[in-house]
Amino acid sequence: MAKHGRMAGMAAGLVILAAAVEAAAQPRVERLTERPVALTLLPATMHGRFERKGAGFVRQWPGSYAETAFRGSAVSFDVGPGEVALHVLVDGRKITTLVKPVPGLYRVAGMPAGRHVLRIEVASESQSGPTGIGPFFAERGTVGARLRNRTRQIEFVGDSHTVGYGVTSPKRECTQDEVWATTDTSRGFGALLARRYGADYEVNAISGRGVVRNYGGFAADTLPEAYPFTLFDHRSRASVPGWHPQVIIVSLGTNDFTTPLHAGETWANRDALHGDYERRYVRFVQALHARDPRAQIVLWATDMANGEIQAEVAKVAATLRRSGAPWLTYVPVNGLSFTGCHSHPSLADQTVIADRIAAVIDARVAGWARRS
Repeated sequence: MAKHGRMAGMAAGLVILAAAVEAAAQPRVERLTERPVALTLLPATMHGRFERKGAGFVRQWPGSYAETAFRGSAVSFDVGPGEVALHVLVDGRKITTLVKPVPGLYRVAGMPAGRHVLRIEVASESQSGPTGIGPFFAERGTVGARLRNRTRQIEFVGDSHTVGYGVTSPKRECTQDEVWATTDTSRGFGALLARRYGADYEVNAISGRGVVRNYGGFAADTLPEAYPFTLFDHRSRASVPGWHPQVIIVSLGTNDFTTPLHAGETWANRDALHGDYERRYVRFVQALHARDPRAQIVLWATDMANGEIQAEVAKVAATLRRSGAPWLTYVPVNGLSFTGCHSHPSLADQTVIADRIAAVIDARVAGWARRS
């Protein structure tokens, strides 16, 4: 019995030791107040539209993410000015979220020696101005490694439903600060679909924007007007080398139709708005197809606005099909709870949207269907 007791004690001690070692090896993120001298640049890849700033990236469209791979136990990265929420992931696991971080250098340490992938995901929306990510740096003893090359690409074009506006909120009534804090593009249907198919993705969406009319008729670029540009200032046209999505998912119309027309707007009545919307949406989808003629394009719409959005998107889809568009599918999405901020899709709704669109991708995009 004594021998068995000693063995049990030793085993328990080993378990405690292993747990202590594992706890000590948990990655952590800290802001550095002084910049170390012995840092070397790590190659990094930015996904989403961006401009280069030295070895770093400046971005504004939502859902951007940067990745670097390395062998070692510690790396660092710069965060530029501007309000942003950044998820920090190591080997696919979220370590922390930097909420409105102070600009400067941040160190990720505590990883066991070996190969790792660091991913920085933008959760928040950045309509007010661009923000910066990178460069990425290796400390002494850390060296760059090759990132896995994903061959699948999906682009998401839309409004706040695509952004993930207020998606993590437990309530509909939210302040603007609460909207900012609960918006998370990485929890939206776009990121869900990208993870499902092991694809890289772009989210080219802006809350409040429509095809020809923004929410409540407010003055700003519509989504098709903003779409061609890298940032919202129109200074440079978007051109991402190697970006040729096999699937393009588009949802626009919520902001065109969920508020009544008011005096001074372009359209004399709802019929005029419908006609303008249909013509512009058709041209926009045709332009997406002309850029990537092999892509399957999926238009989807909710049953908000008493079905007006779905009726209009169905007309757009019918017009495109009459001109010959085997590359187009229309998906009505009904039955959502809309319990996020300001009656936006909830986390559960995002899964419903992703599943409805996945059924089209599985059926129409060769080789993408998941095997059971």
